Amino acid sequence: MTMQTVVVLTGAGISAESGLSTFRGPDGLWEGHRVVDVATPQAFDTDPVTVHRFYNRLRRRLRDDDVAPNAAHCALARLERALGRGFHLVTQNIDDLHQRAGNTQITAMHGELTKIRNVDTGDVLPWAGDVIETDRQWRPHVVWFGERTIGLESVVEILSTASIFVAIGTSGTVHPASQFAAIAKTAGATTVEINIEPSAVEFDYRVIGAASERVPELVDQLINGLVA
Repeated sequence: MTMQTVVVLTGAGISAESGLSTFRGPDGLWEGHRVVDVATPQAFDTDPVTVHRFYNRLRRRLRDDDVAPNAAHCALARLERALGRGFHLVTQNIDDLHQRAGNTQITAMHGELTKIRNVDTGDVLPWAGDVIETDRQWRPHVVWFGERTIGLESVVEILSTASIFVAIGTSGTVHPASQFAAIAKTAGATTVEINIEPSAVEFDYRVIGAASERVPELVDQLINGLVA
């Protein structure tokens, strides 16, 4: 049997069911802050205290007892175990819920909240605790507005080999992820969206509903069809 490649893109919707807020609400704020005040290089240069305080709080939130991978995260880890190198996960989320569920073949295109990066050397360190608020040498390892997406070239290469592309819990409005379905489709992939409401991106199939319910169902179908 010919092994097919499944590429999955996840957005804030999959983590919302684990109790984490989506990136921006309808009022344009992120956790009560203007995005320009906590998610730009300029904000860090002018007010590192506010920026570190914000991300320290987000890291502490990840450690809350009520924040854990949900059924959708666990299903994607199960899919990776079944498909091996025929699976790759691309996430727009900066939380660590996919990693905690067991996924390892991940491109965290917007960075990772549980890591910090040296502003001079670019060295990246695992970091689960607080950063000293006045520290200017270490910054959150996240992609801020105006910065380059992590691993984009390799993601495009992976998409060009995909047999199936699945987008979960993402609005499809943020570039470059908004183009991923089209790239995969051009390469011959079947494209699927799982979301609580349809996005503006074109897909071959749409599955409307909560990720924690619909993703395990789709994973069962993929495993039965690809590796059974």
